[in-house]
Amino acid sequence: MAFFQESVFLGVLLFARNRVSPKVYWLSALLVFIGGHLSAFWIVVANSWMQTPAGYTINEAGKIILGNFGDAVFNPSTVVRYVHTVIASWITSSVMVAGIAGYYVRKGLHGQTARTMLKIGIILFALTPLLQLGAGHAHAVNVIDLQPEKAAAMEGHFETAQGAKIYALGYVDEKNRKTYGIYIPKGLSFLYNFDWNSEIKGLNDFPKEDWPPVNFVFQVYHIMVGAGVVMIGLGLLGAYLLWKGRLYDNKWYLFMLPLLIPLPHIAHETGWIAAEVGRQPWIIYRLMKTSDAASVVVSAGEITFSLIMFSLIYLLLGVMFIKLAITIVRKGPAA
Repeated sequence: MAFFQESVFLGVLLFARNRVSPKVYWLSALLVFIGGHLSAFWIVVANSWMQTPAGYTINEAGKIILGNFGDAVFNPSTVVRYVHTVIASWITSSVMVAGIAGYYVRKGLHGQTARTMLKIGIILFALTPLLQLGAGHAHAVNVIDLQPEKAAAMEGHFETAQGAKIYALGYVDEKNRKTYGIYIPKGLSFLYNFDWNSEIKGLNDFPKEDWPPVNFVFQVYHIMVGAGVVMIGLGLLGAYLLWKGRLYDNKWYLFMLPLLIPLPHIAHETGWIAAEVGRQPWIIYRLMKTSDAASVVVSAGEITFSLIMFSLIYLLLGVMFIKLAITIVRKGPAA
């Protein structure tokens, strides 16, 4: 229902502005908004169950059986992961709106409509990364509690310690079990529960075969965090310029806004990569390893064919999306 609702009314938004009444058009926008959030919820439910499984039993044959649907849906990481993901999508939307509006205002296009669009975009751009700061912190605490190996890999943390440091950037030497970089002493312990000396488990407490690729996870996680910090700073700067009445005339900030549009997408992708690679070698955390999840009835050739077809289809959809988006932006709100 969520996918059909989202796709049908997105069609109305894109192609039927002059064919339906303003009220129907507004309702279509609302239904796309709701449908997007519903589809995101069920996607995150499935992924969260693989990260922190709950509501299941294991029978004598070793099969995982659904025992309690509610517990499976609202497993220990569903809510915090969903909030984190949704706010990330809000950030993406706010930067997109602000970026397009910034281009219009800098070029002197669409008058007051562009200024209103920019004002809304900047307000959301200032608020949503701050909301994400809280949601991201809650999610990080959740990972430390429930997936300590992943948390340790994200932070390049090998030795269990009280007063664990937190790295701003660096490099993990997995072979020698050392991390080099710029760090804040005791920072990770403090962010965990606001106690400078709280204990954080390190990778050495777990079998080496249960570690993810540590440096890779460390790097993509820090790219996500770095992108978030940049967006917090630039969003607050935009709010300051708006408050001071200098936003619409600040050429360098307006020029920069469209260039920021890829940034939340980068944060999205690196965050998901950290989440998925970080739980390796498990496809279902501590229940089934990825190496044991290979199908015995689907051949490697069939899987390769499917992956190629999906890649080509999504490449085509991606090209069509970018082409359509550029066309819509160039025509502007008056069209």
